[in-house]
Amino acid sequence: MHATFTRIASRSARRSTGVRAGFTLIETALAIVIVGVGVVSIMMAQAAFHQQNAWSTHASIASQLGNEIREMTINLPARDPVTGDLVWGPEPGETFADFDDLDDFDGAGSGLVFSASAGDGPVNARRQVIPNMAGWSQEVRVFNVNPFDVTDSSPADGSTSTIMVEVKVFYQAPGTATPLEMTTVSWIAPN
Repeated sequence: MHATFTRIASRSARRSTGVRAGFTLIETALAIVIVGVGVVSIMMAQAAFHQQNAWSTHASIASQLGNEIREMTINLPARDPVTGDLVWGPEPGETFADFDDLDDFDGAGSGLVFSASAGDGPVNARRQVIPNMAGWSQEVRVFNVNPFDVTDSSPADGSTSTIMVEVKVFYQAPGTATPLEMTTVSWIAPN
């Protein structure tokens, strides 16, 4: 009998001291909300990281594509070695593979575009089309600048001894209407 009384007394003592065996519904709901907010914030941080990583990848590709043109043209003279200042742009019958001076890269005076969509670009320093570059294009312009103020590009083509080469690199993501200018690489070429 003594053992039965002790068991009953210990049960009633447990109830009166407030000892519980689990969480209440409010505590469980609050824990779920806290964990859920943590998971969502981690997912948002991961998405922001991926967006930033995609942008930096595109920026480095654009810089590389601009510098490919620079490497291609680095040893070319500003003017044609045969015709000199007589012809601005490619000489009659001259193709991209035959370009032998910087002014050839200005095309008919408004620049050249090497584009994946047209199938002729982007190009590397060896004048080869780089495969698997959908959406990318290089726009090359060559123009005369004032030798005393290189920001002044008003002189007519072939009129000064100082030439600036400008390469703009564009990327058009799938499903977008217009390409985005990713970078511009420009340099002054000595005559």
